Amino acid sequence: MASLDRFRNLCIIAHIDHGKSTLADRLLELCGAVDPREMRAQYLDSMDIERERGITIKLQSVRLEHRGHTINLIDTPGHVDFGYEVSRSLAACEGAILLVDAAQGIEAQTLANCYLALENDLEIVAALNKIDLPAADPDRYAAEIEKVLGIPADQILRVSAKTGEGVEALLDAVIERIPCPEGDPDAPLQGLIFDSHFDQYRGVISSVRVMNGTLTTGTRLRFVQAGAVYDADEVGVRLPDPTPIASLGAGEVGYLIAGIKDVGEARSGETITTAAHPAPALEGYEEPKPMVFCGIYPIDGDEFPALREALEKLRLNDSSYTFQPESSGALGFGFRCGFLGLLHMEIIRERLEREFNLSLIATAPSVQYVVHKENGSVVTIDNPSELPPATEVDHIEEPYLRATILTPTAYTGTLMELCQARRGDMIKIEYLSPERMELVYELPLAEVVTDFFDQMKSRTQGYASLDYEPSDYRRSDLVKVDILLNSVPVDAFSMIVHRDKSYSYGLRMTEKLKELIPRQLFDVPIQAAIGGRIIARETVKAKRKDVLAKCYGGDISRKRKLLEKQKEGKKRMKNIGRVEVPQEAFVSALRLDD
Repeated sequence: MASLDRFRNLCIIAHIDHGKSTLADRLLELCGAVDPREMRAQYLDSMDIERERGITIKLQSVRLEHRGHTINLIDTPGHVDFGYEVSRSLAACEGAILLVDAAQGIEAQTLANCYLALENDLEIVAALNKIDLPAADPDRYAAEIEKVLGIPADQILRVSAKTGEGVEALLDAVIERIPCPEGDPDAPLQGLIFDSHFDQYRGVISSVRVMNGTLTTGTRLRFVQAGAVYDADEVGVRLPDPTPIASLGAGEVGYLIAGIKDVGEARSGETITTAAHPAPALEGYEEPKPMVFCGIYPIDGDEFPALREALEKLRLNDSSYTFQPESSGALGFGFRCGFLGLLHMEIIRERLEREFNLSLIATAPSVQYVVHKENGSVVTIDNPSELPPATEVDHIEEPYLRATILTPTAYTGTLMELCQARRGDMIKIEYLSPERMELVYELPLAEVVTDFFDQMKSRTQGYASLDYEPSDYRRSDLVKVDILLNSVPVDAFSMIVHRDKSYSYGLRMTEKLKELIPRQLFDVPIQAAIGGRIIARETVKAKRKDVLAKCYGGDISRKRKLLEKQKEGKKRMKNIGRVEVPQEAFVSALRLDD
């Protein structure tokens, strides 16, 4: 077995689009890991949806050889919704390459990921990427990194992941600066699972970092937290194609296949040890807490069992979302799902539709509220329809975020206006350089969930960047707005909003539904109500049949009799009639893009 000082474990962390996956491509080429004929851009992004959107969603690991050293590289996502993936990959490393775009400088995510790495005591090798761009200004941004992160400017490398310039020097710096892993090869086995995905032919394939001991093919393994026992069918490394080897020693990173049928038994953060000589559990990860909730319903009610199966299967590849069955009067049977953020929600929904051929409706996203009742009891709700009647509620608390926005100074005013309109409290404002500044606000999560990010981007021509972390729960003046059709509440349109915004939400929703609901044979009132008080109303006028067509001339009392008869019939229909709401109306009304 090779000695530990020939190994280096590292990951690449950066803001979105600062070139992590492209740098990984150059490293693969430089180390000769991929045959030049098979090389393609973003080689490690294997999912279709990753390649289409050009973003990384799942972390990927690969083993490289360079100058007699073995480098285990993990390519991580950059989006704030997948920060959970980043935190897991950091636990398997001793160092990180921090990439910063030489034309854009430090962004919010750069800071967040860098602080995460420092908390995990990782050695950071900073590099400015994209120096081949005409707009690149490496000297200025090197000074900015020194000021903000305290990394000396003369230690920051200059690379171009696209052309390959400076990449070899970066690898040399990695070998020189990042410490080798520590671990005792003779101690009982302790391995940390930092990622798992499901393969339909082989079961669960787990990415493992061996901390102590040796993981050998054929050993009987114990999964400490799950309490399950399995045989190690195959142990191997990704080069980047999976290659079986006899054993993984302490400090090494590889994969494990043990014939497991349920990813729940090989969760991220699970410790593996041998069944014969068990070792204590390693410190795992915090379970990711869902922040955004929405209902997902099949458009065709018969697809409910297929949706359940799809959610369970997808859960094997991404264990960070939750789901539980719920039913709605308007939409039938579906599931209440919890996600880490809006992008996460969008991607799960797209994967369900694409990989399992389902047609789905998602309700408006909501967040988790803590309701304090008059009788002293406390309930947590993530669905507006679960809110107790207003008479029983003492007060409601909602989750707040601490949001960090990095922006060119020219857009400060418009961003402060946006944050204030979303009920934000300013915490600090700081100049990072004469042209760029950092704004820190505390904002209610519910205000960020809808379209805060889009608004921020459009007000700053795409230059501002956002990072956020959960803060705490605070008391707010919140009310539930119900939408009534023909005096019957439609639960799919209910929303918990701040009292100041309830009127505009009610008005917007009633106006929108008036356009979407087809005319019936009777007048349909569309009302928005808080408790028993109506705050907005629109009416869809009835279709009228021309009952006077056959009365040419003649006495007015005859015409009146016919009209009265029609009116009676309409009244009777209104009492027994149900308003038919077409599926498209639900889909359009629940879209948040207005």
